[in-house]
Amino acid sequence: MSDATPTQLIDNERVKVTEWKFKPGQSTGWHRHGMDYVVIPVTTGKLLMKDADGERTADLVTGKPYFREEGVEHDVINPSSTDDVIFIEVEVK
Repeated sequence: MSDATPTQLIDNERVKVTEWKFKPGQSTGWHRHGMDYVVIPVTTGKLLMKDADGERTADLVTGKPYFREEGVEHDVINPSSTDDVIFIEVEVK
């Protein structure tokens, strides 16, 4: 799989905002979140989340945000063979 595309939108002393674009089959690669964060889906779609406990599918709905605490460690993959997935990630410093 190839890498998803991150675009830095804001990075200041209080927040880091990144747009993530996943073409079919693309992933973030394994990473650990060093800050609390909010994900705001730009598109509706599914993402495959792999972590130490296994795999699960997350359903994204355009405009419906979710929050995660610092320490999450996972790989995020677009399992679709046809649709792009895009979301905005807001990390709180």
